[in-house]
Amino acid sequence: MTVIEVVQGDITRQDTDAIVNAANESLLGGGGVDGAIHWAAGPRLAEAGAAIAPCARGDAKATPSFDLPPPIRHVIHTVGPTWKGGDRGEPDTLASCYRRCLEVADELGARSVAFPAISTGIFAFPPDRAARIAIDTLRSTRTSVERIRLMAFDADSFRLLTAALATG
Repeated sequence: MTVIEVVQGDITRQDTDAIVNAANESLLGGGGVDGAIHWAAGPRLAEAGAAIAPCARGDAKATPSFDLPPPIRHVIHTVGPTWKGGDRGEPDTLASCYRRCLEVADELGARSVAFPAISTGIFAFPPDRAARIAIDTLRSTRTSVERIRLMAFDADSFRLLTAALATG
């Protein structure tokens, strides 16, 4: 059975086999969590991303973790939807991000994965809706991943993710 937990902290310092990067289509790095992961992993991450880009919204692709500290071995890049009111398939695309990341994690043999809050930054997805979609999708997706860690950047994100996890 998969255990889902919520943790406030730095995704680049987790004791997981893989971390998820909330990326853009180019996989070359950007702001927010994407920039932080690229900075921590070093320049080879952008080179590896360029080699497998582009990544479509709702999809996921993996690279090695390069200079990230062990036990992190993989970075799973996913591109979430930009919020445009919610009637253009954004919720389905966001759910697809979480499903595809678990599929890629299974292909890699990862037993633990840390996820950021996908699309809630510059892509402006409402954080409360995003938290609910994340929890619902992760709970309903069949996977061999044993531990999923949802990373909260701040206290508000921690509260939203914890509340979503507590409700069934």
